[in-house]
Amino acid sequence: MQGAGNDFVVLDETRQSFGLTAAQYRFLADRHFGVGADQILTVRPSPGPGIDFEYVIHNADGGEVEHCGNGARCFVRFVREQGLTTQDAVRVKVKHGVIELRMNPDGRVTVNMGPPVFDPARVPFVLPALPPLVQNDWQKWPLALDADALIAPVLVGVVSMGNPHAVQLVDDVDTAPVATVGPLVENHVAFPNRVNAGFMQVVSRNHVRLRVYERGAGETLACGTGACAAVVAGVRWGLLDAPVDVDTHGGRLTISWEQTADLRAPVYMTGPATTVFTGTIDLPAL
Repeated sequence: MQGAGNDFVVLDETRQSFGLTAAQYRFLADRHFGVGADQILTVRPSPGPGIDFEYVIHNADGGEVEHCGNGARCFVRFVREQGLTTQDAVRVKVKHGVIELRMNPDGRVTVNMGPPVFDPARVPFVLPALPPLVQNDWQKWPLALDADALIAPVLVGVVSMGNPHAVQLVDDVDTAPVATVGPLVENHVAFPNRVNAGFMQVVSRNHVRLRVYERGAGETLACGTGACAAVVAGVRWGLLDAPVDVDTHGGRLTISWEQTADLRAPVYMTGPATTVFTGTIDLPAL
């Protein structure tokens, strides 16, 4: 499946657990020897009352991660197409909470991504020694990217959408140094669990362009949680008004977030979800 070009292998474990190893997840994601995907999504049975399914995500490197927004849209289309539910809206458990997914009449899917998290300890984010710059009452944190100062520090907004994001502003995403700066931000010591590095170009108050270097996957055609994090950062910096259209290399996502006094309003993401093909595969014992 794919959502705005972010592609997934989706596994149905509602009837039995496959017990896959990290190496087998890597095999599935391998575009030469396996199926090929940015992430592997697993559908599991409801873990408790009021929840329809459990949603588990593994990156292409085999590691389990907390959340994937584009995958969440594919998740709800998958469970409907596979006859696992007839509901337009489902509640699913992810690693650190519960999210709500809704199929719209136009075929796009809206996901209640929950509220953004700004507490550094919960991102997690270790505050750097350099003080932040403040724009519209929100911080831009300077990150020194190498000890020799050959690459200038970058200013990032830090937020979690169930997974950690560091968002920086760029003049033009087409020329942004995603391939070089992305992995340096991803693996920066300020992020104990690593981080997704977002590069956002503001086109207007309701339109941005975005590229994301994803933790454990590299640059992808789209990142749903990255789009949410970018819009939240833009709203907090006083640059954006929701709803905001986010153009990625893989397509357009629409993000809405209202900045309330307590900053606890949920983020809503709407975008496409498409089934590419279905099939079976014999996995080697890895």
